[in-house]
Amino acid sequence: MAEKKRTEPDWQDIRVFLALARYGSLSAAARALATNHSTISRRLQSLEATLGEKLVERRPEGYVLTPAGTQAMAAASDMEAAVHTLGRGSADGAPRGLVRVNAPPALSQGFLVDRLAKLPLQHPGIDIDLAMDLRSVSLERHVTDIAIRLSRPQDGDFIAKPLGHMAFGFYGVPALCKRIEGGAEPVFVGFDEANAYLPEAAWLSRQFPKARMTFRANNHVAQATAVRTGVGIALLPHYVGRTTPGLVRCELEQAPPPPREIVLLTRRQDRKDLPIRAVVEYLVQVFESERALFDA
Repeated sequence: MAEKKRTEPDWQDIRVFLALARYGSLSAAARALATNHSTISRRLQSLEATLGEKLVERRPEGYVLTPAGTQAMAAASDMEAAVHTLGRGSADGAPRGLVRVNAPPALSQGFLVDRLAKLPLQHPGIDIDLAMDLRSVSLERHVTDIAIRLSRPQDGDFIAKPLGHMAFGFYGVPALCKRIEGGAEPVFVGFDEANAYLPEAAWLSRQFPKARMTFRANNHVAQATAVRTGVGIALLPHYVGRTTPGLVRCELEQAPPPPREIVLLTRRQDRKDLPIRAVVEYLVQVFESERALFDA
């Protein structure tokens, strides 16, 4: 007897489609779901057959959504949100569930990890997934629930909460700062070539075009570690420079660049989600209580 064609999507097929849509590659989707390429391909084909639509196209840069896939992504994300909502509260009103947070690596390593790790002690039902990435991950595709950015988005249906400002200064070991302040040419630790587009890296290149860059790394915490050896000075956010043992502020003739705004973003549709609200409120309180660490 021939197998009857499925008329309703399978939830596991939808989960696979969401992962592929978010991450753009079979490998990344397979890692996210702890499965293999063949399972991803099979379940995608199953969902496309059920819906009668081509949902993704394979291109050199990865898998991209078709128009039908974009519509399916929106509906599937709503389904996922509904599934996650189940069990995200309890009879006593306590928030429960996993909340995914995305922030730049230096801000994560140098500030957020220590603070966010304490949140589940206050809210035993909440679990935290902190992703550290220089390139922003997607709120719209539900790769994360909360995004902390150093600039406001130009579009998107988001709620943006200001967390304060990130001010900068030059930092180094005392002996090197003394020599530079005495007239020696500054040598720097800065961003690697892959991240030369970042505002601080571009500013440093413009202001000190002939200066030697003795060491490069992809985030401020790594740069501060290198600076401790005396290999150079670095333009660091104050929250990194002030908390790294052995570093002092170097006073150069050139003033540091203007502070950058720190913004917390959430999807508007999640404004009533209890666990997400609890994490947002916690983060707002943390940044407010430690504003002096970031300000000039």
